[in-house]
Amino acid sequence: MPYASNDDLPPSVRDHLPTHAQDIFRATFNAAYAEHEGDPRQEEAAFRIAWAAVKRHYHKLGDCWVPKDE
Repeated sequence: MPYASNDDLPPSVRDHLPTHAQDIFRATFNAAYAEHEGDPRQEEAAFRIAWAAVKRHYHKLGDCWVPKDE
């Protein structure tokens, strides 16, 4: 289901990503969720797409997600 705010994100996202990365995840998830309406794997697809969007801008360094040098 779409997320209205970063506070609504699952703990696996909210507790590990910086705020900007959470914004990216939430916006991408919501758009992908709407795009895949009617797909039985709608939520799964939206999660994969949202994580891919985060990984375009951030990478994991140890236990922390940090912005990529662009």
